[in-house]
Amino acid sequence: METKVNRSLAEINEKIRRGDAVVVTAEEMVDIVREKGEVKAAQEIDIVTTGTFGAMCSSGAWLNFGHSDPPIKMQRVWLNDVEAYTGVAAVDAYIGATQLSEKDGFEYGGGHVIEDLVNGKEIHVRATAYGTDCYPRKEIDINVTKHDINQAVLCNPRNAYQRYVAATNSRNDTIYTYMGILLPDYGNVTCSGSGSLSPLHNDPNYETIGIGTRIFLGGTQGYIFWEGTQHAPTKAMGNIMTIGNLKNMDTRYLRGATMQKYGTTLYLGLGIPIPILNERVAKTTGISDDDIKTNLTDYGIPRRDRPILKEVSYAELKYGKIDINGRDVPVSSLSSLKRARGVANELKRWIEEGKFFLSQNVQRLPTDQVFKPMKQLAAVPFARDVMTRNVITAGPDDSIVYAARLFADKGFDHLPIVDESSKLVGIVTSWDLAVAIGTGKEKLSDVQTKKVVTAREDEPVDAVARRLEKYKISGLPVVDSKGELKGILTSDDITRLLGKVRR
Repeated sequence: METKVNRSLAEINEKIRRGDAVVVTAEEMVDIVREKGEVKAAQEIDIVTTGTFGAMCSSGAWLNFGHSDPPIKMQRVWLNDVEAYTGVAAVDAYIGATQLSEKDGFEYGGGHVIEDLVNGKEIHVRATAYGTDCYPRKEIDINVTKHDINQAVLCNPRNAYQRYVAATNSRNDTIYTYMGILLPDYGNVTCSGSGSLSPLHNDPNYETIGIGTRIFLGGTQGYIFWEGTQHAPTKAMGNIMTIGNLKNMDTRYLRGATMQKYGTTLYLGLGIPIPILNERVAKTTGISDDDIKTNLTDYGIPRRDRPILKEVSYAELKYGKIDINGRDVPVSSLSSLKRARGVANELKRWIEEGKFFLSQNVQRLPTDQVFKPMKQLAAVPFARDVMTRNVITAGPDDSIVYAARLFADKGFDHLPIVDESSKLVGIVTSWDLAVAIGTGKEKLSDVQTKKVVTAREDEPVDAVARRLEKYKISGLPVVDSKGELKGILTSDDITRLLGKVRR
């Protein structure tokens, strides 16, 4: 089909030079396309600016410190006690955003080092080496700022996902993830991304975005230099590799952060200008939050393919409440919509003032690439594969004496308490009964633990073992999504499994 609008990048750049380019943000474009249609919008608008500001863990920086006298070939290097990678050359190092401080753990990491560099703060550099004839020095201990080093280049393997899943937690305990803190029993939902402002959602066919595209990155001009790792455009999960001069960046758009009990990251502002070359591009830049869908995913099940509860729109997420099983659940975003708008508006201002010109990409990003999981030779066992299925249970009204006889006769230590529909309501251990002796209590409901740590049938055994260690318990019931008891898994079961694996 022949397009009615056909505009070149050179024409748009000429309009930028003259100060005649018509620039709007992606949020503004939604209303323009809705009111006038894509053809009229394409005739009137030259550039749409996008923006996002959120945690981008797959980020880091290349640094070159210059040669010391006598020279050193850094074998290991630490920046403010955060180890960087040095296996490339004598005095080059790559500091990853998620690398943790050996001194402060989760409180400080690579993302914070990068922010401190941008802020002009002194960074303590400590390095060791094995020493060679041409690099005799074996250690060095110095302080540097960004002005003292040769290059400081933000170089990120994976940024600006087209969209992110929304996360919730079906378990009965709080979990700590890269999607933030997830409360028990679907207590909250977290999400990320900027919806209609999302850079890649405004050009999902990569008609204008590709290798060599000039972008807004951390408060300065940067570039896309490849598709991002785990690029999955067929699932609307495309992303990009980005690069830019760290020395010119601004901490309004670049901040180190800590995800509680998960690790460190780098919050980054990123925006891509979309040239309106034709009405097809105008249409995609008119995408609204109602049009952008994502999956509400259960992070309570720590698997690669987590259960999807439902599909939700970014309009619903931004509203702040999502219905789960007939209950309104609060939603919070890990991204800053205010900062995302700031990126889009700052980029718009740069273009209008003639400070930012569009670049022609040398190659479009792939649109058909499929993200493959890790190749594993051995299957990972799940709770259902190891648990004891024939579980002896009791009811809340059964007597403590009855439970004591069961423990003595059957030789086990964990007695799940279920109601008439086989739904788990509590658990009693042999230790609970020992403590209860002499208290005058008669029923199991008087001594049972009601808030039970459980596992799901489709959970990896590794995750269950970690929970046993976390809560310092020796066994837990296995339930289905409705809370019905399906089995029990103990530390002895896991020990026997490990014995089989080793043999």
